[in-house]
Amino acid sequence: MEKEFREALCTDQFQLVYQPRYDIKTSRIAAVEALVRWQHPRLGLLMPDQFIPLAEETGLIVAMSDVVLEKACKDMVHLSPDLVISVNISAVEFNTRGLAKRVKAALQKSGLKPSRLELEITENVTISNPDITLETMKQLKDIGVRFLIDDFGTGYSALSYLKRFPFDGIKLDKSFVFAMEESENAKIIVENIIGLGKAYSLAVTAEGVETAEQLKRLKHYHCDEAQGYFIGKPVALDALNLEALLQSER
Repeated sequence: MEKEFREALCTDQFQLVYQPRYDIKTSRIAAVEALVRWQHPRLGLLMPDQFIPLAEETGLIVAMSDVVLEKACKDMVHLSPDLVISVNISAVEFNTRGLAKRVKAALQKSGLKPSRLELEITENVTISNPDITLETMKQLKDIGVRFLIDDFGTGYSALSYLKRFPFDGIKLDKSFVFAMEESENAKIIVENIIGLGKAYSLAVTAEGVETAEQLKRLKHYHCDEAQGYFIGKPVALDALNLEALLQSER
């Protein structure tokens, strides 16, 4: 499988799809998240959980992430000048020195403004190698790149890292959003996490929003953004119709 992965890098088998993030207050599409897929010639379309572990184990995650970053930045140049692109960075890649240099190279090559790029990392990145993480974040923050905590609430949840690391926002894990429909405790947790974000001046995005009722409740809690199938499914760039998404009733 490693050999096939290397071939995939050389033959452009990795594809990007984009899922929109909806600004609840302004009713606008504020950003899109780049999600990678592997169009395997033998196995068909593979999802990230089917090949990311292999990429991390073999060290090929760096090469793959470079491809994703370059494609995402290049694609965004052709969309609305106000639209932000969000890209996931794995813990393995973040803990290797040189990430800041590679991100800057992707921005320079594409011509995308750094302020239009957000990098998503999970909570455990800040725990595994905090010094490298902080150094990398500062280098990229200095040029305008933003950082989000992905899947917030599922990791270590040591709130001290919210003070130490210069995050711009948090993405509330979809499990909490899903649980709101049946659990009063989940509603309290969601409201408190949104309040926590406000206290730390962090924008809060709720993941996994699939119903109008979920969006209505998040709006009541003053959540900043929503992402999920109710807002829009991940689609290829040529199928990304932002105007149609904005005209959809919510």
